[in-house]
Amino acid sequence: MMFKRAERKKAKLRLAILGPSGAGKTYSALKIAMGMGGRIAMIDSERGSGELYAHLCDYDVCGLVPPFTPEKYIDAIHEAERAGYAVIIIDSLSHAWSGTGGLLEDVDKRKGQGNDFAAWRTVTPRHNALVDAMLSSPCHIIGTMRTKQEHVLVDEVRNGKTVKVPKKVGLQPVQRDGLEYEFTVVLDVDLERHMASASKDRTSLFDGQFFTPTEDTGKALIAWLDAGIDVPDVPTHAPLDLDAIKQAIQGIGREADLVPYLTGLAIPKDHPSRPAVVAMYEARRKALAITGDVPPPKAPQPMSDGQRRAIMAHYKGATRDDRLADMSSFLNRRVNSFTELTAEEAHAFLEDVKESENA
Repeated sequence: MMFKRAERKKAKLRLAILGPSGAGKTYSALKIAMGMGGRIAMIDSERGSGELYAHLCDYDVCGLVPPFTPEKYIDAIHEAERAGYAVIIIDSLSHAWSGTGGLLEDVDKRKGQGNDFAAWRTVTPRHNALVDAMLSSPCHIIGTMRTKQEHVLVDEVRNGKTVKVPKKVGLQPVQRDGLEYEFTVVLDVDLERHMASASKDRTSLFDGQFFTPTEDTGKALIAWLDAGIDVPDVPTHAPLDLDAIKQAIQGIGREADLVPYLTGLAIPKDHPSRPAVVAMYEARRKALAITGDVPPPKAPQPMSDGQRRAIMAHYKGATRDDRLADMSSFLNRRVNSFTELTAEEAHAFLEDVKESENA
């Protein structure tokens, strides 16, 4: 662990637009995206309403239909990334939470089976995967969320007795609590005037303002995002010592040792050196006259929930960008999301933390 001088880096937009139905969330998202420039993709779960604004500009739509699972959103995000879009509008993120087939519906199906906590234990990783897909995307992300009136129960004295009564505490997004805080900017759009104000703004561009989102809003945001320094690319995967692996494989004299060795390497499926290692494996099998169907090296196991909690506890108080930068430095490869970590990598990191604390 080491400290370094803070530098603001170029970044991608993570913008949330909140408001009730009819407030103008989709329109506002498109106007902002137009000002940012580049090709626009819209992931539409609002039954085709995203195409009502085709007269504003050229943009492409991917329509989602029920069930609105997080996996559908993730697949659409990755497809837009592969297609080279600059801005992805997700309209609306609320369906992944409370829509047909969304996470709340999945929780309700699992509850009442003896352990209600287990229902959330299954659903939470799926929610986290969607969040990570948005935050790690190389595209600008604009997500819309519906809002609803939130109530809390408060104590009130009536006729000499203290009773619980509901009290309005404002509008809350229809999504899991705290999701809005993952975004760089959160704009609340009102229903009557379609005016926006920022409830969260790391850019300080909209402090104390009430405004109508326009293309100028997008231009201001892109100027702020591009004002930082360039972030150098680091290898997506740590390089493998193929000579050492080949020497080790050739020194293995029986099948019982060959398979565990290759499995222990834990080479990701998309690692550029994986085909070469598999070829070495097959050649050694042939040399040993091994018969039968022996599987190639297995993909690594993902880190456990316990490892994830321990890592997040270690990084408590740090920004997401700082967490990922530190983990990338430790693993010597680019880490776009903690969901990429293998159990072996997480174990190595936590052991390093333990050693540092005991030093």
